[in-house]
Amino acid sequence: QVHLAETGGDVVQAGGSLRLSCVANGGTFNGMGWFRQFPGKEREYVAAMGREHYTATYTDSVKGRFTISRDMSLNALFLQMNNLKPEDTGVYYCNADAVMIPRVGGAYWGQGTQVVVSS
Repeated sequence: QVHLAETGGDVVQAGGSLRLSCVANGGTFNGMGWFRQFPGKEREYVAAMGREHYTATYTDSVKGRFTISRDMSLNALFLQMNNLKPEDTGVYYCNADAVMIPRVGGAYWGQGTQVVVSS
């Protein structure tokens, strides 16, 4: 059974940094990624990384501020978030699939971790 566990969400002031972590159990995945959901909005794609070549993609609003990374030995995924803005506030979800993560999300989801950025 696949289980994705996110940690690292917190309350931080604008301009600050957070590092989210996701540990995957029950499988190895070609694609892993991060999504976020704002209050009253649908979940949206943030970033994803493939297993081979560590190819990373980002949504435009986080480019230059967020960095996604993977540790294959730990079966873990990370998201380093710098220069956080109030509009980054939301619940961040880890996502995984046997293929590259599509923009609508792959097969497996974590429970989410809350990020709050105060102005």
